[in-house]
Amino acid sequence: KQAAHYYQSAFGFQPVAYAGLETGLKDRTSYVVRQGKITFILTAALRPDSPVAEHQKKHGDGVKVIALNVDDASLAYRETISRGAKSHQEPATMKDEHGKVVTSSIYTYGETLHVFVERKNYTGPFLPGFIEWNPEYKPEDTGLLYVDHIVGNVGWDEMDKVAAFYRTVMGFDQLISFDDKDISTDYTALKSKVMASKNLRIKFPINEPAAGKKKSQIEEFLDFYIGPGP
Repeated sequence: KQAAHYYQSAFGFQPVAYAGLETGLKDRTSYVVRQGKITFILTAALRPDSPVAEHQKKHGDGVKVIALNVDDASLAYRETISRGAKSHQEPATMKDEHGKVVTSSIYTYGETLHVFVERKNYTGPFLPGFIEWNPEYKPEDTGLLYVDHIVGNVGWDEMDKVAAFYRTVMGFDQLISFDDKDISTDYTALKSKVMASKNLRIKFPINEPAAGKKKSQIEEFLDFYIGPGP
């Protein structure tokens, strides 16, 4: 809730939806905020044995789920699995009085998930299981429109493997690449390949460490996050 307040106060995000004890959840609570076409779900554990608590105990605050809006979540799942993706959740349908939403999900790098969301038959505030969150506090937005890109930080010699995953499994193209001569200082460096969807609306730079006089900033991320992550 405090993180949601921060995104409202500092960045002008608007309250959208809530799920927690009042909606039947026993192990977590989630607040949804939105600005332009940017939607963030901020989730905290209510119990120490919650998967949310386990993830946070290992990684601290971070991003686990990158959701992608699709026309057909079942088709997206079948296609990606047939191309070598590892399944996290088979297609499942959630329903309430506002309609239905179909979701499915696959693993990417580390513990990061891509969730395919099909919401063409849903008119509710967010997803089934969430209720409208409509507090009095609604600061002016700051003009944010889109998420430009989401970076994936991976280990030594893993960049090409993950880039190949996005090319083969997701059908992305390589937009541009950078080596340690392009992104470096006297002490730290990285390599990066930017993978993008055909319409360029989704861009995922994949970064790996490169050798420098000191530890790469990507290597520092991997050490503190304890593994690959966005």
